[in-house]
Amino acid sequence: MIDKLVSPINGSSAPFSPLVRAVIDSVTEGIVVFDPQGRILYANSSARRVIDGQNGDVRNRLQSLGARFSPLKSGTQTLGEAAILAAAGTLTLAERERQAITDTLQDTSGKLAETARRLGISRTTLWRRLKAYGMDGFRANP
Repeated sequence: MIDKLVSPINGSSAPFSPLVRAVIDSVTEGIVVFDPQGRILYANSSARRVIDGQNGDVRNRLQSLGARFSPLKSGTQTLGEAAILAAAGTLTLAERERQAITDTLQDTSGKLAETARRLGISRTTLWRRLKAYGMDGFRANP
């Protein structure tokens, strides 16, 4: 479970220098930096738009949105992980389909039959898409 967001927006000082924060903030992709325990250390403004107000597991939310996860290491020591979320305007058709399925599943509280009906696809097609996107264990946020 993710603890709390440590970033300039909540008054806490981030563990990064102002230069590193400026570089991360200048990137158009959303970037979230996690510590080795999975707590959020920093999120740039693009990522905060996606994760602010999220209750529950932010990492799973980012994963459902197609974020790439890269381990952060110094030699053999693991420092944490970075999640990189593509800018909204550069989503592929598959990423947009995945997002539509995720959003609709959230709206229907994870009810597959209702989700399939709203998307205009069969339950079998929805099930296949969930499996293909690695979302077959999807749980809606409360």
